[in-house]
Amino acid sequence: MKIPTEMRAIEIQQPGGPEVLVPARRPVPQPAKGEVLIRVAAAGVNRPDVLQRQGGYAPPPGASDLPGLEVAGEIVALGPDTPRWKVGDTVAALVAGGGYAEYCPAPSPQCLPIPGKLDMVEAAALPETFFTVWTNVFDRGRLKAGESFLVHGGSSGIGTTAIQLASRSGSRVFATAGSADKCSKCKELGAIVAVDYKTEDFVQVIERETGGKGVDVILDMVGGDYIARNLKCLAVEGRLVQIAFLKGAKAEVNFAGMMMKRQTITGSTLRPQSVAAKGAIARALEEKVWPLIAAGEVLPQIHATFPLDQAAEAHRLMESSAHVGKIVLTL
Repeated sequence: MKIPTEMRAIEIQQPGGPEVLVPARRPVPQPAKGEVLIRVAAAGVNRPDVLQRQGGYAPPPGASDLPGLEVAGEIVALGPDTPRWKVGDTVAALVAGGGYAEYCPAPSPQCLPIPGKLDMVEAAALPETFFTVWTNVFDRGRLKAGESFLVHGGSSGIGTTAIQLASRSGSRVFATAGSADKCSKCKELGAIVAVDYKTEDFVQVIERETGGKGVDVILDMVGGDYIARNLKCLAVEGRLVQIAFLKGAKAEVNFAGMMMKRQTITGSTLRPQSVAAKGAIARALEEKVWPLIAAGEVLPQIHATFPLDQAAEAHRLMESSAHVGKIVLTL
């Protein structure tokens, strides 16, 4: 297949609202050493894309200035030192930017075969959330079978992934969400209790449901005043894993309770990590999670798709928080 010299892409004209996402023409990138070039069929939309558009999450050095952290498509060219892949392979890939485009280079170790019978839209919804959940819940949070787990934002892409993986690992799963319908979806995916944070205090519900013991692991993307409340919800030796701060990165916390209960506060961001680190996560996913997806036991939850040129509309939907699961751009 002949690769064109130019491609369609979505640029961020300047920091601002969804309207600053505009279609543009860009040169087709060339794959560097250790990279493959993917003809993009679909690209996931994620909260970090919104932050980048607003000017609050700059790409790491060397990464594309185009938004987009996950894609699915066909490999059309290979850089040096990519022994696993060949032209024509279909993959899902985690990238550090550049996904909102017709062609996107991806580090070879961050590519994964498309599991089972998933289509390109479903495959594009996998990398960002599954990499994030696996490394934070199971590596950093050390969640084990028989333990209890709370995820905030249970109806988000991260939340729907975390509920499924945690429940299928043998954990007792709790979730928070912003409506009765969203809570119902969380239960459908495997949560035993879902708390509507607009009408209930999750601290009180967790205390009641665990007999005052608390939960072993919390995955939080809210921050702000949730941090102190999360620590109240954690059991002895509990682990709080922070991955985002929708309500702010600063909080006033009394650490006496944390010390008494020997709790751990940790967290991570995925984008700045090395290719080797992300490759290690990819291999763990391929071994331990991809078979669950292939068997239909865990699946990405797709809320809506938009053509690439309607990326602004996709961002408006994400910022409305009306979605359940993932939003995907199609090409």
